[in-house]
Amino acid sequence: MEQNTLVFLEEKDLISPDNFSQEEKSILDTINLKVAGGNSLTDILDFLFEETKKLIPCDRMDLAFVEDNATRMVLKSVKTVYQPVLLNKGFATDVGVGSILRVFQTGMPSVINDMELHSKTHPLSDSAKLLAREGIRSSMVCPLKVDDRPVGVFMSRSRKTGAYGIHEVSLQMAYAQRMGQAVEKAFIIEQLSTAMSSYMEMLSFVSHELKNPLSSIIMTAKTLSSGYFGEIGEKQKNAADRIVKKAEFLLNLTGEYLSLAGIETGEIQMRNRDVDFYSEVILASVDIVMPMFREKNILFREESPGEIPEIKCDPELMKIVLTNFLSNAAKYSDRDGEVVLKIRASDGKILVSVWNRGPGFPESEKINLFKRFSILKTPELAERKGHGVGLYVTWKIIQLHGGRIWADSVHGQWAEFCFEIPLMMDQCLLP
Repeated sequence: MEQNTLVFLEEKDLISPDNFSQEEKSILDTINLKVAGGNSLTDILDFLFEETKKLIPCDRMDLAFVEDNATRMVLKSVKTVYQPVLLNKGFATDVGVGSILRVFQTGMPSVINDMELHSKTHPLSDSAKLLAREGIRSSMVCPLKVDDRPVGVFMSRSRKTGAYGIHEVSLQMAYAQRMGQAVEKAFIIEQLSTAMSSYMEMLSFVSHELKNPLSSIIMTAKTLSSGYFGEIGEKQKNAADRIVKKAEFLLNLTGEYLSLAGIETGEIQMRNRDVDFYSEVILASVDIVMPMFREKNILFREESPGEIPEIKCDPELMKIVLTNFLSNAAKYSDRDGEVVLKIRASDGKILVSVWNRGPGFPESEKINLFKRFSILKTPELAERKGHGVGLYVTWKIIQLHGGRIWADSVHGQWAEFCFEIPLMMDQCLLP
């Protein structure tokens, strides 16, 4: 290949994979296996970077995706054998600038075998200037496609001038062609992650803004119902009480949404410490929910055979779990019903369950219980409004504690929600 500053190749220029060495063919086969096995694009790139260095000059490997309706290219992954890295993740450039558009239009690679010269002859290319400052002298760019649609580029760079010939480019193109499924998955995850992050930020903002006004409404309605502002009739008192109940429902909902948003975005940090689980979690949670039991005249019992040892956990997050279990038991119990809280420590774990007499749930609904925004669709539960957030939040919290969570029921008779977590955990942060 001529040592031009920029070369565009055509399909007829490339070497067939049949002419690759046995080692090169083995790498291609491994890529196929990793893609078929569901390995992440990051794992595949890690493998490729290490193997490619053995075969061809490669001091840097990059992956970029297109965004904004394929008008902008954003660098998503950077792997180098050197420091510092000047052109790093997050760098964005217009697809219509430089050679990228040609690569997209033709579906064929481009090669620069003298990056220093290229950066001088193309003064508007910020990426070329940064790469040249890193010491990069050769670069090849291959398109990444999903269903013949360009979604990004796959790039190898070298500090050696004239590093890439037809053979090296052909090998790189073979890599790129086999990465389609992994690229598609990563591309979808990237888009979903961005959308979910925006959604959670909005959810957190709205929930936070509603919290104080709702608390004020509840306080005012309770004061009105008590007769503090003057004597009121039975109809007015009932109306005020209904306002309290509706506002409390919305306040609980905003609290759960704030917890969900905080966990999903990583804003809530998990702070593990040595905890007196019985007093700091069990008793504290029961105190919070006890008014709900009294209101429906529910018989509450606690069974805790043996001493409950100290446990390493986040007590505030665990209170979210247990109050959710207990409040759900109260909500879904009939008047004059029964709720039983069981706590047991054994085999290095603590097991907690909440049983209640009530409508329960059918076996067919068990799989959906802990999914985000999942609401049980049985006639007897329709009037007992839920919002499909609380149980998902509890599942996330228990998962983060290295535990497990499950539920059992006999439909129309009882339900039991359970979790277990290890007694000891290393301190960590929510992902």
